[in-house]
Amino acid sequence: MDLVFLLNFAFDFLLLLTISILLRRNVSINRIILGAFVGSLSVFFLFIPISTLTLFFIKIVISILMVLCSFGYRTIKYTLRNFTYLYMTSIVLGGFLYFLNIQFSYKQEGLVFYHHGLSINYIVLIVASPIILYLYIKQGLYLKQNYNHYYKVNLYLKNNQCICLNAFLDTGNVLEDPYFHKPVILMNKKRMIYDINEFGMILVPYQTVSGSGLLKCFKAEKMQIGKKEYHHFLVGIMEDSIHLDGVDCILNKKIMEG
Repeated sequence: MDLVFLLNFAFDFLLLLTISILLRRNVSINRIILGAFVGSLSVFFLFIPISTLTLFFIKIVISILMVLCSFGYRTIKYTLRNFTYLYMTSIVLGGFLYFLNIQFSYKQEGLVFYHHGLSINYIVLIVASPIILYLYIKQGLYLKQNYNHYYKVNLYLKNNQCICLNAFLDTGNVLEDPYFHKPVILMNKKRMIYDINEFGMILVPYQTVSGSGLLKCFKAEKMQIGKKEYHHFLVGIMEDSIHLDGVDCILNKKIMEG
């Protein structure tokens, strides 16, 4: 029981630490240790003759106590968010552990799996779990920092012509034409399915760290992002591809500021 308790304590500590980093809770290590200790107490219920349903509800209560001990209570939404991330992270880590255990501790013949040798759960928990959670934290922070700048854009040209774009808000893009000061959004040339000569070209000078030149632009009727519509802007045609994940349009900071 002492080994099972220590393993669960380490497991819960890693989970709570991951949540603290992902959600930026900034709590002390002592509170996380306390939460992990409370969570580890659930292993003792495995040795008490109670029903599976009762054990399930006990684990839910203990999970709530874990997040309350670790992160405190501010609002119901705050607590539910901590509770949800606890289970999401548990599923991610538990799924990886199960997968690795199946790969290395079981032997396969056709569609039949049977145990072959010593289970590696202990080794994986000690060595692989921090690595798995580190990668999970890194990816989670990347998503929070970048994907909240992604937008679905409907660009309307004349005669109700519409182009659907995956756009990214680049806070460094403040390009505007020097005459009417209309902000310029940038679009991948490959997404321009209509003849750009139909819309009348406007040349806008630009300057970047790699050089300067004239950017071919045209005026669109409007741009729709969600329920909001924008009218006073230009669309610049980029000859080079946009090196962002799934992005074919760069929004302008000044447009989003209104």
